Amino acid sequence: MELNALNFEFQILALSSLIILSIGLLRVSTKFGIPSLLIFLTIGMLAGSDWILKIWFNDADLTRKVGSVALAFILFSGGLETDWGKVKPVLWKGISLGTVGVLLTCLIVALFAIFVMGFDPIIGFLLGAIVSSTDAAAVFNVLRTSNIGMRKGLTSLLELESGSNDPLAVLLTTSVLGFVGTSAPTWDALAWTIFQQFTLGIILGLLLGYWIYRGMNRIKLDYEGLYPVLLSASVLFVYSATDLIGGNPFLAVYIAGIIIGNRSFVHKRSNVRFMDGIGWLMQIVMFLTLGLLVFPSKIPSVAALGIAFSVFLTVIARPAAVFLALIGFKEVDWREKLLVSWVGLRGAAPIILATFPYAKQLPESEMIFHIVFFTVLTSLLLQGSTIPFAVRILGLEASLEQRASYPFEFENKDKSDTQLLEYIVPYGSASVGKFVYELDFPENSLITLIYRGDSHLVPTGKTKMEDGDVLLVLTPEGAEGKIREILSRMGDRRDS
Repeated sequence: MELNALNFEFQILALSSLIILSIGLLRVSTKFGIPSLLIFLTIGMLAGSDWILKIWFNDADLTRKVGSVALAFILFSGGLETDWGKVKPVLWKGISLGTVGVLLTCLIVALFAIFVMGFDPIIGFLLGAIVSSTDAAAVFNVLRTSNIGMRKGLTSLLELESGSNDPLAVLLTTSVLGFVGTSAPTWDALAWTIFQQFTLGIILGLLLGYWIYRGMNRIKLDYEGLYPVLLSASVLFVYSATDLIGGNPFLAVYIAGIIIGNRSFVHKRSNVRFMDGIGWLMQIVMFLTLGLLVFPSKIPSVAALGIAFSVFLTVIARPAAVFLALIGFKEVDWREKLLVSWVGLRGAAPIILATFPYAKQLPESEMIFHIVFFTVLTSLLLQGSTIPFAVRILGLEASLEQRASYPFEFENKDKSDTQLLEYIVPYGSASVGKFVYELDFPENSLITLIYRGDSHLVPTGKTKMEDGDVLLVLTPEGAEGKIREILSRMGDRRDS
């Protein structure tokens, strides 16, 4: 049965049933260490034209549009939860991976596709461009559901890379497609387009992110439920406005998310939770749609090519690109580079990019799509499910930082400089074992709540700090750095 031929009620019933089933199977994915995105993708395939429900869906352009909007929300949600204090130390490494790493991956894969697999140069470079970036949805999802910590800021580096490298992959893909036909762009025009996309994407992300933050605090809405609506509409505004002006919309929404997420605004916690839910919904819808678009019966015909392609990408191209992109960073040792290479997950972004050739009506577009889909399937199944094992075997495991869930939220109605911030007491901190009154926090800073394990503690001056405590601190603006410095001091800790 064709999806478009079903009446509206049946379409809604089918979609809602698939979403409910996807969420219901999340416990299975967690129990057996299977990436949840693989569950969503598989359900979409099972419901598709070749398998159980036989829902006919073959609209690549609609998939591209749905996927692009979904990816914008996922990137924004990821940016909201990105701690700039943790990203700043790995910023240049992330930029190098997101630019040099993407270009090298594209080049290495393209050469393999052309000279070893025998593809036409345009197809070879198109395949290289499509799989050149890691996928933000896949990386955010796997890292935040694997229940394993990584040391030396590796989690922040991986999330920064995956959130910032999609724009260049999109640009490379569209640029290669521009060489199809008679209106091929010149190299100087291509260089200018890349510069324009990144420059405008960064500038608009910074400006619009700041304006949204200011607007959220200045507007006085009578209904709290309107704030998440305002924030969601703002994401779409940043995405569409940046795209129309000529900037990269994915980079803009990610940067806007970081700007907003690292500032205090009205109903921040409830808005972040709402956007986290929207991010999950977008991941599910996106992967279900991509699964419906796939024809599993056609995968065996490209299985041999898919295996060779995915193995080369995972074992040769990705590690080579990572090691070369990080060659100037002496503090990153070979074990960390290996782990970064292994967490180079491919997910929805490459599949969405694989729908772009349909717009050009390339004869090879269907083959490209199924090779890329096979590669993504392999990446999620092999790499996604073995990340905890890779972290342990490389000796890069660290205690997992807790995310607190507080029973109340601070709303600064008088617009003073007072803010409620969250801090984590690092393992090995000199503050561990000290009483609250000994911490020497800045004047007028007050620890209002401590999240320890599964408990909430209301501290007194005689409450002792413990490893991994999450502190909720009411503090004036400008004191954040001092508090972070106090908690991050190592050594001379009191164990009594």
